[in-house]
Amino acid sequence: MSANDRITCYAWQVDDALSDVDYQVSDLAALGFSDDVREHFGGHVASGLLPARITRVDRGMPIALSEQGAFRVEYSQSLREVPGSTPKGAVVGDWVGLTRPDGHEAWLIDAILPRKSAFHRKDPAEGAEQQVVIANVDVIFVMQSLSGDGINVRRLERELVMAWESGAVPVIVLSKADLVDDPDGKAAVAREIAFGVDVIIESAVTGEGVDEVRARIPAGSTAALLGSSGVGKSTLVNRLLGIESVKTAETRSKDDKGRHTTTAREMFVMPGGGVIIDTPGMRGLSLWNSQKGMAAAFPDIVSLEEQCRFGDCAHDKEPGCAVSAAVAAGELKQGRVDSWRRLQEELEVLSVRQEDIARRGDGKKTKSRPGGPDHKARGRGVDQEY
Repeated sequence: MSANDRITCYAWQVDDALSDVDYQVSDLAALGFSDDVREHFGGHVASGLLPARITRVDRGMPIALSEQGAFRVEYSQSLREVPGSTPKGAVVGDWVGLTRPDGHEAWLIDAILPRKSAFHRKDPAEGAEQQVVIANVDVIFVMQSLSGDGINVRRLERELVMAWESGAVPVIVLSKADLVDDPDGKAAVAREIAFGVDVIIESAVTGEGVDEVRARIPAGSTAALLGSSGVGKSTLVNRLLGIESVKTAETRSKDDKGRHTTTAREMFVMPGGGVIIDTPGMRGLSLWNSQKGMAAAFPDIVSLEEQCRFGDCAHDKEPGCAVSAAVAAGELKQGRVDSWRRLQEELEVLSVRQEDIARRGDGKKTKSRPGGPDHKARGRGVDQEY
């Protein structure tokens, strides 16, 4: 096993301390240190900072991997003193510059490099705040299971919006193909809304589709897995790594639902190159300023909107509505229009909240109030699992 391969093996002790696994990496290129990253880091070379990448965050404590090893790191005082520099701190996938002052035991994050992409959502714990989940990802594998209840179309649409908005390229992975009789037939449901997004039918048991996933993570690139608990994200990671590096658990037989065996976002380097990030199942998938993602995920509705008679058409009962005409003609499903409308309303609610905070000017979070602007779109709850 080479030095680059050894860093794929992350072993965490019960007390969450770093184990004695060999974390040395001989070449930062194995972590995705590209020419662009090197250029961004150039200004920090003179300061003597050590380039590293955040591979895991435990209870707000990042773990950074560099050519000198893996370290639990803290934030430098100078970085803390810069307003807005670390609003939520570094996230998995971030490139950082580390320093260790004389007499200081811990390495400190003294710089967070600009992100080329970021998967974000509305922070479930805040009124109208952004939460960056992972950064600097090239491909996002949006995973759903073919078994159990099958594909959740509404959630898949939401996930595609967020994946497109991140700046990464989404790829749909439909797992557990070995558990269903007609995987291709079930996959047709996803292909109907894919619109240019590749769809991979996968089984970590038989190996079907695994090579297709691996082919999309060439050396120097970073991929991430997005999906509910129990869809097989960690099992796929183990198959890609060739070792049992990630804890997995059986899903419930009655509904194929999973348990949160992955408790933190974590990065792994694959044998032969490429980086993959495993993520826990996220219940809260509320949109955050996702108009670009909406346009990319709903190109069929966007193109029809341009043909409507009125520019502010709500696609309900207005005359000359191309969207309603497409539904009536059987060319567009009403459920897809309803989903698009709910997502748009959610973005409008977020915009109202943000404007309210800006107008008040005191930075305090607004609260939901019955019948208020966020009451209409809440429904079953925009922060609940879809």
